[in-house]
Amino acid sequence: MNQQLNTYLQQLHAFVEAQEKRIQRLEAAVKKLQEETEVLKSRPPMQVDRIEYKFDQLKVESLEGTLNIGLNPSELQNIEDFAVDNKNIKAPVSPKNQMKRTMEIEDAIYQYLERELPEITASAQKKLNINVDDSYIAFIKEDIKKQLPNRIDFYIQQQASERSGQENNEEIIELIKKEIHNGVYAFISHLPENMKGMNKE
Repeated sequence: MNQQLNTYLQQLHAFVEAQEKRIQRLEAAVKKLQEETEVLKSRPPMQVDRIEYKFDQLKVESLEGTLNIGLNPSELQNIEDFAVDNKNIKAPVSPKNQMKRTMEIEDAIYQYLERELPEITASAQKKLNINVDDSYIAFIKEDIKKQLPNRIDFYIQQQASERSGQENNEEIIELIKKEIHNGVYAFISHLPENMKGMNKE
């Protein structure tokens, strides 16, 4: 189990390093774009004095064909065929609405964590017959908070695609609560042996 923790920490370290490199590349790209913008701003504006068209020099021998832009008047009689059946159209979630829902769900989960997490960890320890240090509760809480935005986004998108925009924050909150229960149980059950003590009955 100790090796799993080491592997996890190595993966986390590699991820952080990759993110740091990506941030540096993005900062360099932004700096380059800013420099190019400054160069473009410093150039004198282009001014065109006068444009002359000499139509008398054009020679058109024949002009044939039909140019249709938009609807052709002869097709207007079939306009009812353009009706849209919007039953299967799935409108994307608006960013403003998604942000509002995310914040509401996050607040509910934060309150849940404050009230229930100690009891959830105690229950998992009792079921597994394992004692863990109280510092793990803070670690678990922070880990859950880091993962919350992605999980909420996932469920909002899933709900939007399945129910064509019907919103139900309570359903998402309940799904995340189940994930928290399962996650705490899995975390405690997979702790390395030297980090957990057995209950003495």
